[in-house]
Amino acid sequence: LWPWLLASSGLSALVQLVILPFFPDSPSYLLIQKGNEEACRKAIRKLWGEGDHQAEIDDIMKEKVAMTSTKSLRVLEVIKERSLRWQLYILMTVITTLQLCGINAIYFYSFEVFHTAKFEEYLIPYVSLGVGLCECLSSILCSTLIDRFGRKVLLWGGYTLMCSVLALLTMTLSLQHQFFWMHYFSVALIFLFVIFYGIGP
Repeated sequence: LWPWLLASSGLSALVQLVILPFFPDSPSYLLIQKGNEEACRKAIRKLWGEGDHQAEIDDIMKEKVAMTSTKSLRVLEVIKERSLRWQLYILMTVITTLQLCGINAIYFYSFEVFHTAKFEEYLIPYVSLGVGLCECLSSILCSTLIDRFGRKVLLWGGYTLMCSVLALLTMTLSLQHQFFWMHYFSVALIFLFVIFYGIGP
């Protein structure tokens, strides 16, 4: 079954390969990059239907003017630019915390935790699949929550809840030989951690 599950990811790629030629090019690409206003209008009509779309074309033209007046910076110029310093710090902090948040350790040790929780050997891959499904569903949920609460709230909330879950997971793993039910609590915490990771960072 697993070879088929792995191969199934190629199905979506095949579907995209077949249907992508029938999709119109981006109107902004056609107007800004190609300079083809007629093709841009045609793409807009294909995407949004017939009607007066002059306002959208004017917006794209404003974007084109803004892009031509903006100078492209090299990597070293971005680092040296004082006006971009805080944005750079924030970006580096978010990326660093994302890499060091513990999600890789959770995925790496989850098999061992499931094994210790006395799951049958043949069931463990399906439980691991459930963990991945939780991350996928929580990421979809995040896309609906981000408009309501904002990125900052989701980042702070996600990292706070993830820290709490990791602290509890450390405790349950330390006590798993004293209380038989601690194994199942550890499994539940792994699922919670993955959900909070998907919603937050």
